[in-house]
Amino acid sequence: MQYQDIFSVNSKNQFESLALEIFRFQAKNCQVYSDFIKHLHIDINTVKTIDKIPFLPVQFFKSHKIVSNKKLIEQTFLSSGTDGIQSQHQVTDISLYEKSYRNGFQHFYGNIEDYIVLALLPSYLEREGSSLIYMVDDLIKKSNNIESGFFLKNTQKLTKIIENHSKNSKKLLILGVSYALLDLVELQKFDLKNAIVMETGGMKGRRKEMIREELHATLSEGFGVEKIHSEYGMTELLSQGYSKGNGIFKTPSWMKILIRDTEDALTILPIGKTGGLNVIDLANFNSCSFIATQDLGKVHCDGTFEILGRFDNSDIRGCNLLIN
Repeated sequence: MQYQDIFSVNSKNQFESLALEIFRFQAKNCQVYSDFIKHLHIDINTVKTIDKIPFLPVQFFKSHKIVSNKKLIEQTFLSSGTDGIQSQHQVTDISLYEKSYRNGFQHFYGNIEDYIVLALLPSYLEREGSSLIYMVDDLIKKSNNIESGFFLKNTQKLTKIIENHSKNSKKLLILGVSYALLDLVELQKFDLKNAIVMETGGMKGRRKEMIREELHATLSEGFGVEKIHSEYGMTELLSQGYSKGNGIFKTPSWMKILIRDTEDALTILPIGKTGGLNVIDLANFNSCSFIATQDLGKVHCDGTFEILGRFDNSDIRGCNLLIN
């Protein structure tokens, strides 16, 4: 199998065929995943459809090395570790990640060189190993604009760039963690109309959590935009989903969301039902492409999905096997 096959998926049949091929490869070459499958007493030869693929609980990235080859580790991405334990995603081919987020951004938003990218990600900049910082740093560089950059504390410079945006032919992308975006609009309100404001996550313990509708309404008013965009990604994945408003996310063609039963992790629920998010990310070719996340959500008929919450401890029946 060639890596380029992953990012040229253009049909449901092609995706499912590649997913099953990658499943068989990882079931044999990723030791942790292989042990997990054996523990479930599943014969990989009987898995003929993607809804029968066993999904590895995301918690395994906190306790095990999840790799599907013996190549040298090029990059290790670390989670924030809000519970004191960091997930580690050990990447043996960083070009897969770069191709994934570059192609994903291009698909949803067009050429990055058309943008001024302003990033407000203080909690990520303050630690090492963030996959989000790696992606945004590269997008800032690819934008090839001297005004693009990270803004940790230089609010005055940031505000000036935003206010002068109307004089610039470039599109404006303001991307930040929720509490940093709220901090900014509390200092000053804007009227940006055509800018894209994208939140990348919650309060990180800096503010009281808000429901999405309240957060987006506050940010829409503060920035003067109609919709707030969102990015769905995590340390354990090499691809991202994007929402252009109302919390409805889309995935690139090499990524798919399935919903599992919260009482039986091996059962996939029908469209429209609420349950645990299972992610197929073909870009995770060298680790594990089949991840049972800690998020609750639902998938719609058109393949879009929503995030509705998180499991408290993710101690879901059938989904905590082998975790110790």
